[in-house]
Amino acid sequence: MLVLLLAWPVALLVRAQDRIQHVAALSGAAGTPGTTYLLAGSDSRADGAVGGEAVEGARTDSILLLHVPSSGPSALISLPRDTYVEVPGYGPAKLNSAYAWGQAPLLVATVEGLTGLTVDHYVEIGMGGVEQVVDAVGGVNLCYDADVSDPDSGMVWTAGCHDVDGEQALAFARMRKADPLGDVGRAQRQRQLIGAVMAAVSPASLALHPGRQTDLLDAGLGAVRVDDGMGVTDLARLALAFRSATGPGGVTGAPPIADNDYRPGNIGSTVLLDETAAPQFFADVRDGVLPPGPVGGAPAA
Repeated sequence: MLVLLLAWPVALLVRAQDRIQHVAALSGAAGTPGTTYLLAGSDSRADGAVGGEAVEGARTDSILLLHVPSSGPSALISLPRDTYVEVPGYGPAKLNSAYAWGQAPLLVATVEGLTGLTVDHYVEIGMGGVEQVVDAVGGVNLCYDADVSDPDSGMVWTAGCHDVDGEQALAFARMRKADPLGDVGRAQRQRQLIGAVMAAVSPASLALHPGRQTDLLDAGLGAVRVDDGMGVTDLARLALAFRSATGPGGVTGAPPIADNDYRPGNIGSTVLLDETAAPQFFADVRDGVLPPGPVGGAPAA
C-alpha cells in the first residue's frame, strides 16, 4: 500500500508530461516584475462542442491575464475580446482579431502592447475543454440573477444558483447577447466558472478519487496548448495562481472602461478602455498594489 501511495503521484506526473501540447507563442520581450500568464479560450469549434456549428478558423471568446506580483495579491483580469487596441502590423482593431490574424504570437504581442506586461507563459484552451473539465470534476455550482433563454450560446437559465454539468457550464461561459453587460458580463461569469472549477479540484476533494484525478488530467491537458517553455511544474504554479487570484485575498475584474459601445468606424462596436486610468491600472496589477476584491470594468459615469 505504501509503495502504491508513493508511486501514484509519480505516475500522474509522467502521464501529465506525456500529454502536454506546446505552441510557439512568446515574444521574447524583456521581462517585467512578477509572473504573467495569458490565457485564451479558443472558440474554434473544431471538436464539435458548440452544437456542430460550421465556423471557419479560430477565435478567442475569452482572454484572461493572470498576474502573480513579486509581492501583493495575485490578479485575474478579463480583457474583453472586443477591446479597441493597436494590433502590431495591422493597426487599430478588436483584440480578438489579433488571434484570428496571427494566432498566439500576435495575440501575445498585442496584449503586451496594451498592458505593458511581458507575458511569461501562454495557455490556450479549446471551448470544448470547458465541458470536459467540468464533467471530470463532477459538475459545479453557478449563479446568475436573471432568467435566460439564449439560442446562440444554448444557455437556458432560471434566476438563481444551480448545479450544472459541462454542457450547461459551457453555455454559461459563452452567453453574451442576452446579457445586458455584453462582453463584460460574460467575463464576470467566466471568472465565476474558473473559481468554481478551482474549488472542485482541491486536493481534499480529489484525494479519495484516483479515477477522477486521471479523468481531470486527461480532460484538462487534452484541451490545452501551452508555450514551448511550460512544463508540469509551471502548470502546477498556474493552478496555485488561479486559486490565489480567485480566493478571498485575490483581485478579479477588468480594466477601467470608458465606453462599452465605441464605434470608431469599419469594425463595428468595440470596448474602449479609459485611456487615462487603464495604464495606471495595469501598472498597479504589475506592482501588486490593488486591494483584494473586484476591480474596474465599468464605464465612467
